[in-house]
Amino acid sequence: MRILFNYLIFPGFLFSACIGLIAGWIDRKVTARIQWRVGPPWYQNFVDIVKLLGKETIIPQGAAKLTFLLSPFLGLLSAVLVATILGVTVRLPLESFAGDLIVVLYLLVIPAIAIIIGASSSRNPLASVGASREMKLVLGYELPFILSIIVVIIKSAGTIQLGSILNHQINFGSNLVSWSGILAFIVTIFCMQAKLCFVPFDMSEAEQEIMAGALIEYSGLPLAIFKLTKAVLLYTIPLLLIILFWGSNLTPLALIGKYTALLVIIILIKNTNPRLRIDQALRFFWGPVTILAAIAIVLAILGY
Repeated sequence: MRILFNYLIFPGFLFSACIGLIAGWIDRKVTARIQWRVGPPWYQNFVDIVKLLGKETIIPQGAAKLTFLLSPFLGLLSAVLVATILGVTVRLPLESFAGDLIVVLYLLVIPAIAIIIGASSSRNPLASVGASREMKLVLGYELPFILSIIVVIIKSAGTIQLGSILNHQINFGSNLVSWSGILAFIVTIFCMQAKLCFVPFDMSEAEQEIMAGALIEYSGLPLAIFKLTKAVLLYTIPLLLIILFWGSNLTPLALIGKYTALLVIIILIKNTNPRLRIDQALRFFWGPVTILAAIAIVLAILGY
């Protein structure tokens, strides 16, 4: 019963989805105020999900039906697993398992893979363009993201266990309080924006160009699942960054403050930058961002 509670209620699916939907509302509300609009009420994202659940699921002609319908659930399942692992780690660091950081990194790639597979199986040309862009974007940001994680591993005495990384920061201070930690944290901020498919890295959906791209053929329940997955990721990815770089004090109040700070950064980047082309995004991640991550690794090895 305890395991089911962890995965389904807290800190798993229900809790992470609610936090993510509320964070999404904050994003929409702040964006609206910047644009001199009122913005939606706090419950709007919940209403949108319920509305989608009541709509018909339309399967495009010629699509691979099973793949098309199962892809959204694959992405949501992986995101919920990450939320559960991170939540348990924050509450009980000693109960984390060996190598859980590697498991989390693998699981965080699956939502993007689910979008690629689902879009490709729809046989829609615009969805295929979106899938192609998503695939290239993943190849772009994963390299600097992993390099920045290596910085954390080096600074945490080589451990790949999230609980041990937290305990190391409790004893020796946050990884963020160092030159290598700051550079790696900046790299992960850009990668987080890309993983969430937010501006300026939302080219796989790009409503003004390819009409939602990878998600163009989705409706009803599958589309609701994709939106829930994005909400869960909006909770889990910032939480992962807090654990890796900012984990010296994770009391409830401190955790809320740190999460809010990251959410503010996400919203600022989203509202102050234009969408990049996919080739520009790749050059950005494989160029200055990867170089910054490599410099961070060198500084971490030297003890800075």
